[in-house]
Amino acid sequence: MLYFTADMHFFDQKMVYSPFFAKRMFLNVAQMNQTMINNWKQTVTDDDVVYHLGDLALIPSKKAAYQQLFMILQQLPGRIVLIKGNHDSRALFRYLAKHNYQFINGDFKFTFHDVGCLLKFAHQQFFLTHYPMMLGKGGNRINLHGHIHHASCNTVNNINVGVDSPEKEYLAAPPLFGAPFSQKQVLEMVDKKRQDFQKMQF
Repeated sequence: MLYFTADMHFFDQKMVYSPFFAKRMFLNVAQMNQTMINNWKQTVTDDDVVYHLGDLALIPSKKAAYQQLFMILQQLPGRIVLIKGNHDSRALFRYLAKHNYQFINGDFKFTFHDVGCLLKFAHQQFFLTHYPMMLGKGGNRINLHGHIHHASCNTVNNINVGVDSPEKEYLAAPPLFGAPFSQKQVLEMVDKKRQDFQKMQF
């Protein structure tokens, strides 16, 4: 199964108990990190692929910090496709690429994209990027993105899949904090947002 997420911001002190930005109510970074790890592990299996659409962590450009993040990523089930965000340094991606390892079925744990990638499922095209894209009018084109945390784009074909996304309110059963969105949940958000925009046309 495919899953999607963004903006986990592991180790980011500014995200801890931030009622104005992302509204993460944690006592400290360790609690925030562990909550996201636990909830990911409850949702994803090693047979799954998770697309992380940027801003994996906020850490100094030091080997020790990269090692700490790598230890977290090793705990997360599934293969991870990493799309670079504005807080993801090239040095971090190089470190992860150097320490990449073979996972199940001979595939590697990590795959890397600088800008984004395109997926097709459910008769729709999904453009996966960190920053929101303006796709124009197109019924079968959807931009899955992160970057804007607790905000959403006022366009029908942009879906924020970040862990702080307000668009998870479209879901009958929103994921636990830090757990990626499944394909089914993404399609539900797409459908419910379209219904919202149709109502606004009257």
